[in-house]
Amino acid sequence: MTEYDGRPPLLDIVMPYYGDVQMMQGAVRSVLAQTDAPWRLTVVDDGREPGVPEWFAELGARDPRVRYERNEHNLGITVNFQKCLDAADAGLVTMIGCDDEMAPDYVATVLGLYAAHPEVAMVQPGVEVIDDHGAVHEPLADRMKRSVFAPKAGGVQIMGGEELAASLLRANWMYFPSICWRTEAIKKVGFDPAFTIVQDLNVTLSLVKAGEKLAVSDHVCFRYRRHPASESSAQAVDGKRFREERSFFMAEAARMEALGWHRAARAGRRHLASRLHAATLVPSAAKRGDVASLRRLAGFALLPAKDSGKDAGRNTNSTRNGH
Repeated sequence: MTEYDGRPPLLDIVMPYYGDVQMMQGAVRSVLAQTDAPWRLTVVDDGREPGVPEWFAELGARDPRVRYERNEHNLGITVNFQKCLDAADAGLVTMIGCDDEMAPDYVATVLGLYAAHPEVAMVQPGVEVIDDHGAVHEPLADRMKRSVFAPKAGGVQIMGGEELAASLLRANWMYFPSICWRTEAIKKVGFDPAFTIVQDLNVTLSLVKAGEKLAVSDHVCFRYRRHPASESSAQAVDGKRFREERSFFMAEAARMEALGWHRAARAGRRHLASRLHAATLVPSAAKRGDVASLRRLAGFALLPAKDSGKDAGRNTNSTRNGH
């Protein structure tokens, strides 16, 4: 851990918190262990776990870079995300998940990438996936991201425009909690309350359409936790996830056509990774004898949606929709 040297923060690390106390404390400790000091951590607590305010009060008394606030009532994921983003005023911001972990050189890495590439608005460092116990593992979805969809060039790659849009519409290979953003850029977009599943992709594509660029590094300095039984997994089984994804991809395809980005539009209409994800859930639904889920999943996997005026007209552009 590098002692605080009094410099104003160059990076705001914001954490929307709800859930497991031990994992949250592990995430906080990973921030405290950073080798570079110009960061500030803000935790916005959307839960009621006992002892948490007291733990942060003691921590904040020792380190003035740590700020904590507990919401008076539960705001929900999207509103709490926006509240965290609103709290950031340093030039850069990272929204770490409350169960993820930073390697000790995360801050040094992203600050170095921005120093070398001041033209970018987003930095995606290398990520390793961990399980509930903190062990490195790579589920099928992450193996596909890495081996099939993510950029293959080593070192640092600068991406933007239709190339990046098409790549992300084929498969969202980025890991949102690990991304470091230019604060001014992401605040112009914010979090759309209409979304629960594609929130991160909507933010990223809104910036890409606005002309912003991304730096992708293969230097691993972030640990992203993948839970076997998450809310998004349940939403996948009941079809909510894929309905939201399909509507979003078709609306984005129409907007890509309007920009003249025809390759990106085709990727949106095909939404390949989303359909592959649905296909991977078909065997488990069949094994359970869940006929309704089986039909839903097979439909999402086999039949890409057709363009529709309703979907194409949906407002998912880079405004903050009243936030």
